[in-house]
Amino acid sequence: MKFGIDNLLENPALRKPLAGRRVALLAHPASVTSRLVHTLDALAATAGIELTAAFGPQHGLRGDKQDNMVESTDFTDPVHGIPVFSLYGEVRRPTPAMMDSFDVLLVDLQDLGCRIYTFVTTLRYVLEEAAKLGKSVWVLDRPNPAGRPVEGLRLREGWESFVGAGSLPMRHGLTLGELARWFVATLRLDVDCQVVSMDGWEPAQAPGYGWPLGLRSWVNPSPNAPNLWMARCYAGTVMLEGTTLSEGRGTTRPLELFGAPDLDADRLVAEMRRLAPQWLNGCHLRTCWFEPTFHKHTGQLCSGVQIHVDDPAYDHAAFLPWRLQAVAFKAIRTLMPDYPLWRDFPYEYEHGRLAIDLINGSEILRNWVDDAEAAPGDLDAVAIPDEVSWREECKEVLLYHPYSVF
Repeated sequence: MKFGIDNLLENPALRKPLAGRRVALLAHPASVTSRLVHTLDALAATAGIELTAAFGPQHGLRGDKQDNMVESTDFTDPVHGIPVFSLYGEVRRPTPAMMDSFDVLLVDLQDLGCRIYTFVTTLRYVLEEAAKLGKSVWVLDRPNPAGRPVEGLRLREGWESFVGAGSLPMRHGLTLGELARWFVATLRLDVDCQVVSMDGWEPAQAPGYGWPLGLRSWVNPSPNAPNLWMARCYAGTVMLEGTTLSEGRGTTRPLELFGAPDLDADRLVAEMRRLAPQWLNGCHLRTCWFEPTFHKHTGQLCSGVQIHVDDPAYDHAAFLPWRLQAVAFKAIRTLMPDYPLWRDFPYEYEHGRLAIDLINGSEILRNWVDDAEAAPGDLDAVAIPDEVSWREECKEVLLYHPYSVF
């Protein structure tokens, strides 16, 4: 199984168009070769590649920033002596001066398969700026560890933000290379965008179902993405960032569990099963206790639920992380109607709009949770057409089999 970076390094014919051109790299800590050499170092050691700059997305090129909204600064790489520009500092889009440092930008970012992951938005921004300035963008493709399933509401017009790059559903089912093709097509970008594809990616194959489990090491693409199980849960648990509930930051299993000091997890799970048992398939829910060492509810004992997708109960096709987390919110609202669930704070530098709405790309999910008369079928009635339309729309940009979920 070869990722895009491995194919680029091993195939001189693929690299030939880079000869005589200035090359920059957009990367993060998970940008490594099959031998776990960071892509920046691997490219610098490759004959015929003139590496002139690097870019770091949220959390930094080396992954130095633990939390959201912690900015990185520009610096000079101490090993290679090239400028490293931050796309999560003073700017989110590369400036003309930054773009002037290269002719071809190689994008080597491990995504998690979720709209909210900001690397998707950064990809859009660099494609748009490259189109304006006549630069080339090559995406060195990597697996979508969450695989091909599609789930969740599509972002509504006017709700674009740094955590919402376009009208994607929460769980989009595409690789970053396929997303690049979708952006170019839907935004009608006049840009030289190429995808250095993978060999042997089998998203329907157990046990990884998207990630080549046992074949490739997992390297955190961001500090709170420690394993494949988190990636599977993330399309649902990321919504916890817009709530007062802990998403497990400050524990060793972030974004696989949730809770708060004033919850009764046993009652909560029972109510979730009563409301929508069909949304809880494909995983085990285990009530637990945890004490975050930082972030929400620091030092407080929380009653919570861990979503287990790491045992034989896991069913890749049946697991619905977005709906599971949605019904958890609904159960809290049913059991405790006045519970202060929604967290009102600046989220990704957005003011005046609730974080839960920015995360979902509209007010639909929050309104459904808060409406005492709304049933699971009412949310399905909106989400299912979104999921169907997305699968149909993406058929033309797919690069890999199987396409069954599309």
